[in-house]
Amino acid sequence: MIILPAIDVIDGKPVRLYKGDFSTAMQVAEDVLTTAKEFEKTGCKWIHMVDLDGSLAKKPVNADTFISVVKNTGLKVELGGGIRTMKDIEFYVSSGISRVILGSVALNNPRLVSDAVREFGEAVAVGIDANGGYVATEGWTEKSEVYFTDLAKEMEQVGVKTIIFTDISKDGTLAGPNLEQLNEINNAVSCNIIASGGITDIGDIIELRNNKLYGAICGKSIYHKSLDLREALEVCKNA
Repeated sequence: MIILPAIDVIDGKPVRLYKGDFSTAMQVAEDVLTTAKEFEKTGCKWIHMVDLDGSLAKKPVNADTFISVVKNTGLKVELGGGIRTMKDIEFYVSSGISRVILGSVALNNPRLVSDAVREFGEAVAVGIDANGGYVATEGWTEKSEVYFTDLAKEMEQVGVKTIIFTDISKDGTLAGPNLEQLNEINNAVSCNIIASGGITDIGDIIELRNNKLYGAICGKSIYHKSLDLREALEVCKNA
């Protein structure tokens, strides 16, 4: 299982939110690039980044920040937030982003996902964010009537290989991941499932690993030091 430390970005600064609420934004480190380099030094191969300004603006906002991480580290960058067009995807992939995440657009414009997968293959992932099991969109501000596994199956059919699943009610809470829903989506599709939201400590990492999840995104647990990143990497390496 791969570990992806998270850096969410507002105004070029690393922040964390509580349950996706922008009013709870709190800066968690001084500088994005310095933080990314620390993760790399610890042994990480991947990093998960989110353009929170972009998710609200519905277009890339902090692109320079993410490209700086690509240029100045050896990390593979997985990026979401505000990526809504083929032009956005092409820009980021050509700039060295390893995996772009399509979120709201996967529900609102599945044809774009299909076209993107055809053009960029496994560099395209889909983020499915759910509240009470139903997909939320537009920076988590709108809730749909689409059940999360139904969208996952649709994405699998158009060729998506990687899905990032977030239970919004767990995000930023340090309350543990939603193992029930993670197992449900992992069993519903053959895609690689990356767990996001609620991961607290090494026990959670071990449970996710034992449940055969492809990856785990860790944010608040790292910044609040309830999870030792080095230990998490070691546990997953020795699985």
